[in-house]
Amino acid sequence: QVQLVESGGGLVQAGGSLRLSCAASGRTLYAIGWFRQAPGKEREFVATITWSGGSTVYADSVKGRFTISRDNAKNTVYLQMNDLKPEDTAVYYCAATEASTIVVVARVYDYWGQGTQVTVSS
Repeated sequence: QVQLVESGGGLVQAGGSLRLSCAASGRTLYAIGWFRQAPGKEREFVATITWSGGSTVYADSVKGRFTISRDNAKNTVYLQMNDLKPEDTAVYYCAATEASTIVVVARVYDYWGQGTQVTVSS
């Protein structure tokens, strides 16, 4: 069992930056993924990182702008978002999976946080 709490969302102008945090409690030997969901759209994959931090994968839409990292000593995963665009506006969720391989499909993730709103104004 693991509990996830996201923080760091907010309102930012286009071109700005935000850093989201995902604090995990309970068992923490999980790979963590970030997903987002905009109004009227399906939840989409953003980025994921293995438990060791040795492997990361990004959606093409955020590659080069977002960076996922983790600090296992703090049981926290971060999503640094730079050069934000209005189309990045969404509720961002972190999720955990026991899968040992990279997973980009939401249904494979077992645990989810409550989400944090990111709004990018033009």
